[in-house]
Amino acid sequence: MSENTPGMTLNDAAGKFLRGLPPDIARASAPEVRHFVSWFRGEKLIESLTPLDVAGYSERFSASDTDHARKLEILRKFLTCAKKEGWTESNLSVHLKARKDKTLPAARTPQTQTDMGVVTQQGYDDIQKELILLRSQRPTVLEDIRRAAADKDFRENAPLHAAREQLGHIDGRIKELEAIVKTATIIDQSDKSRSRVAVGNTVVLVAMNTGKTQTYKIVGPKESDPSKGKISHVSPIGKAIIGKKQGETVEVVVPSGKIHYRIDKVEN
Repeated sequence: MSENTPGMTLNDAAGKFLRGLPPDIARASAPEVRHFVSWFRGEKLIESLTPLDVAGYSERFSASDTDHARKLEILRKFLTCAKKEGWTESNLSVHLKARKDKTLPAARTPQTQTDMGVVTQQGYDDIQKELILLRSQRPTVLEDIRRAAADKDFRENAPLHAAREQLGHIDGRIKELEAIVKTATIIDQSDKSRSRVAVGNTVVLVAMNTGKTQTYKIVGPKESDPSKGKISHVSPIGKAIIGKKQGETVEVVVPSGKIHYRIDKVEN
């Protein structure tokens, strides 16, 4: 893995990384690497990933996931490789850390469940559209599996393995989205505060150390998509700015340290 290609997409970077591994390790690593890539949309340039993007992704891991350490280690190797090959300016692997689960008092559990299930109306509509798309794709993938299975040499049948992996991803995503729809609480955005940051607001932040601006839409955890500028109100940035007013300065804690932002604008 010695190529240094400007404008490397996540898809290309993942492919180069996996091809540089021994076959058995590549097969074991591929699902988690591909999931990481699809989370940020594969055509995104890897150089555009930020520490907060990576830290936000690691929020999806729970310490109660018995396999989380292995998954994180795979991604750390991928991001370390990206730095080594010059695809990213910094080693983003240091921002991958498992979220520490904390036991909350019983009285707070219902509120926590409600917070985790909130979605905006737009997010709910997008989930329904994605479900329709995934369900329409499933028959095609099943047909791909049927055709690939006609080749009896399963050990070297790459199309069969790929189709099965794709079906697993589709079925897993459908199950995830159906669970969201079943338990979702749609935010009434007409009740949002116009002066303080709330779920559904779009917020413009200015990094105090660089002066660079970043725009985020605050959404529920189930519709969070950092690659599209949608972050959860329970993400590191979300927790720091919820309830704050335009002009206030906030401190965001990430695995590598602390970042200070000024809330430049709050839009409904």
